[in-house]
Amino acid sequence: MTWLGFVAGAVLSWGVYGSMLHQGQTKLGSPMRALLCVGVAYFLIGVLVPLAVLYSQGQGLRGFTGSGTTTATVAGALGALGAVCIIFAFRTGGTPTYVMPLVFGGAPLVNVLYTMYMHPPKTAPSPMLYLGFLVTALGAGMVLYFKPPAH
Repeated sequence: MTWLGFVAGAVLSWGVYGSMLHQGQTKLGSPMRALLCVGVAYFLIGVLVPLAVLYSQGQGLRGFTGSGTTTATVAGALGALGAVCIIFAFRTGGTPTYVMPLVFGGAPLVNVLYTMYMHPPKTAPSPMLYLGFLVTALGAGMVLYFKPPAH
């Protein structure tokens, strides 16, 4: 169950991410300055931490395959592209109150559909899955509709 602690860490990190990114973008006066800061943070955490762990385990840079490297790099590019899209959503008038619930409500739906495409289920999905899609969409709509007014 250790993985649940990491899930909680991701929920907390990403739950605060959009609002802080919007604040940074506003304080820096430029969405591109904010994106550059995100890139530096990705480098520091996403490059230096795994290098330190791999070398501390005696693995160094061995064990990379072409297919794995390509797939993981595309996944990283998708994550960075998501950050760019969030920044441009803010830049063009979106606010964290709207942008982030739409992103985090929609992303799990896309994830399930993509995962089902890549790893087709052995049996037909339960109709409750599609009800879950509907409930998720309705929930995101309710969050947006009933959000507290900004001060």
